Amino acid sequence: MDTVRVLITGATGYIGGRLAPRLVTAGHHVRVLVRSPEKLRDVPWRESVEVVKADLSDKASLAGAFDDIDVVYYLVHAMGGGGSFSDVDKRSAVNVAEAAAAAGVRRIVYLGGLHPSNAELSTHLKSRLEVGRILLDSAVPTVVFQAGVVIGSGSASFEMVRHLTNRLPVMTTPKWVHNKIQPIAVRDVLHYLVAAAATTPEINRSFDIGGPDIMQYGEMMNAYADVAGLVRRRIVVLPVLTPRLAGLWVGLVTPIPHGLAMPLIESLQNDAVMHDHDIDGFIPPPESGLTTYREAVRLALRKIENGEVETSWSGATIAGAPSDPLPSDPDWAGETVYVDHRERDCAADPETLWKVVESIGGENGWYSFPLAWAIRGWMDRAVGGVGLRRGRRDPRHLNTGEALDFWRVEEIDRGKLLRLRAEMKVPGGAWLELRVSEGQRVSEGPGGGSRLEQRAVFFPRGLAGRLYWYSILPFHGVVFEGMITNITSTAERSI
Repeated sequence: MDTVRVLITGATGYIGGRLAPRLVTAGHHVRVLVRSPEKLRDVPWRESVEVVKADLSDKASLAGAFDDIDVVYYLVHAMGGGGSFSDVDKRSAVNVAEAAAAAGVRRIVYLGGLHPSNAELSTHLKSRLEVGRILLDSAVPTVVFQAGVVIGSGSASFEMVRHLTNRLPVMTTPKWVHNKIQPIAVRDVLHYLVAAAATTPEINRSFDIGGPDIMQYGEMMNAYADVAGLVRRRIVVLPVLTPRLAGLWVGLVTPIPHGLAMPLIESLQNDAVMHDHDIDGFIPPPESGLTTYREAVRLALRKIENGEVETSWSGATIAGAPSDPLPSDPDWAGETVYVDHRERDCAADPETLWKVVESIGGENGWYSFPLAWAIRGWMDRAVGGVGLRRGRRDPRHLNTGEALDFWRVEEIDRGKLLRLRAEMKVPGGAWLELRVSEGQRVSEGPGGGSRLEQRAVFFPRGLAGRLYWYSILPFHGVVFEGMITNITSTAERSI
């Protein structure tokens, strides 16, 4: 394949974050367009791509971003973004189409959703279909891939199947559990996306893509159970279980928050199988053939077990989450900022202490009063928040922009600083900051001791924010003191 200059939108997302390094490996020049470049600071392929900061919904910010580009990958779609998300999607698609045409781009590639013809679609599928039409009607030849359930480590669809099946020996489901689904492995989606860069200019159409298996959604869950070594699950269909109730149930049982579960469930209201099968005439399948559903599940579980999840659904920014920088001054902007500040010397060297700090959360826990953290997570889920069950992508390493339970990694200076921004629902902005430095020589071992500085910062919003801070103040002595004590003690036991 000849080298082409490509621009990826959505490079911080699940598909875009996997596509970028594969296009680099294929020998292409890759430019990524993101709203928050800091999210890419720690990804292994960062130095191999060009990063441009812009917002697709802001036409003025796109000036120059599409210059000298051959192929644009449109991989952005709002999920759980509130009632206006379809307007944002439409505006973004129009802006991209116009900017690409003005810059002389020769190809747009878009990943949409697989859907039946002449059927009532969910709001999200309608929006994805409209985006595809906008791009196809533009002045730039466009390839629209329409895929159904994507199976891969960290994909929202796979994680929903995995957690429902793992946790529920008997499942009550809506009647759509008998709808036909044609899942596709994420590796095959990426195969088509990479190959699309070389398609001829006269192609301007949509293609259905899917794996070799067509099955009911209930069969998908039981096939997962077989591969995972679980007893096959009994499925009880409840016709009265509406998409809204099902979304709330999925949000309660799995790590997928209600705002993301709803569009996933709504998309299952109809069959999702390929209607056209001529993709092979334009892009041949992988040399080894398309991946079966069971093999895709096996590969995904292996990645999860080995801690090799490249990207995850949880990396997506939560709509409405705070994005302001940490206010380091208690009188920042003339407002009150509440701070719980603690310090502790540690006999372990800074490197050992940092390893404990960077592994915090997820399966490793938060080193203090687990029940209190669990209750806070349940409370957040009950009001539609993300809760604690998002976990972490990797058990040992964190990157800027990653989700960590109900936090987001806002900044990481490896070996020195970890700053987390809260994404649980609170009346204000909340941060947790952990700093590691050399301490007084409290250890006779090589490297001496270290020091851990821990700050919990809360920027209240109105009276409700102030009342919230004082309501949880009595728990700080247990939660935050226990946290700094147990982190340093764990590091010392590692000496």
